[in-house]
Amino acid sequence: MAQNSQIPQTQTLQQQLLINGGHTPESYIYKGGYHGGDSNNNTPLPLAQIPVLDLSQLSSASVGEAPLNHLRLALSTWGCFQATNHGISSSFLEKMRKISEQFFSLPIEEKMRYGREVDGMEGYGNDLIFSNQQILDWSDRLYLVTNPKDERRLEFWPLNPPSFREDLHEYTVKLMKIIDTVLIAMARSLNVEPNSFTDQVGKRPTLFKRFNFYPPCSTPHLVLGLKEHSDGTAITVLLLDKQVEGLELRKDDQWYRVPVPAVADSLLIIIGEQAEIMSNGIFKSLIHRAVTNSERQRISVVSFCCPEKDIEIKPIEGLIDEKRPRLFRSTKNYLQTYFQNYQKGERSVDGLRI
Repeated sequence: MAQNSQIPQTQTLQQQLLINGGHTPESYIYKGGYHGGDSNNNTPLPLAQIPVLDLSQLSSASVGEAPLNHLRLALSTWGCFQATNHGISSSFLEKMRKISEQFFSLPIEEKMRYGREVDGMEGYGNDLIFSNQQILDWSDRLYLVTNPKDERRLEFWPLNPPSFREDLHEYTVKLMKIIDTVLIAMARSLNVEPNSFTDQVGKRPTLFKRFNFYPPCSTPHLVLGLKEHSDGTAITVLLLDKQVEGLELRKDDQWYRVPVPAVADSLLIIIGEQAEIMSNGIFKSLIHRAVTNSERQRISVVSFCCPEKDIEIKPIEGLIDEKRPRLFRSTKNYLQTYFQNYQKGERSVDGLRI
């Protein structure tokens, strides 16, 4: 990843800010409130009516038209869906939430044993600093590459809780099967070759895990846990906190909040910018953000599936015709500039439009 412009800076983790009295530094504050927020009144955002799809139906070799049509509609309007019957047990999902909570509950000194390098992505920390003007996210995170297996940097994988490494490996194996199922179903829903998306993702896609910790914030109307963005992935899989809301989605210039608890044992499947390119703009990469809470902490586990760096990402040929001309230029190594654009509030996908 191109991070040469990153400005070296000692990390100030949110847990340290809380210990020091909860003061919100200027570097986290959106002057006048963040865009789209309700800082001028206390009216809650409407609830998002996110489509719910049965993944066991989509994985069937003889999947019917109705489930595929529902998938296409969900991804072309919301850019996401709630997946049920995905093959991961309720108890295992709860285990993933538990080990996340246990890790973030450790003393700072122990968590910093896995602290990320100044010029690196992996490990425990928070925002990469590309500019003195950027507004920081009110969150700490543990960021790990979990696939391909031979690219794991185990020095960043916690040994406490004791089952962390084993559970994370198992979760990765299960998620790779889900991702493959979704990518094939996406192609079928568009009436193109079933491997149209998987070929561009490649045989060795990168799967990043990000464990997010959003501590309480005394100024939730001025601060964001994660700034407004769409993911630079092919698809993203999100395991939400079961008790505390915080995720907000934008659809048709309207913000919606994601209810908690979500549909029982569901995973939120999100379209990323690279899949929007592959679909020639039919599928929409989801614009979303995370807000903070003045009283309660929140934890989530996010899995980002990104294509192999050297594979050319481009619109699928079968989705280009006179009525829908090609909308995007080809690209490789998408993440090279994605994170810098993220911090500037820009979307890399917009820069590739023809």
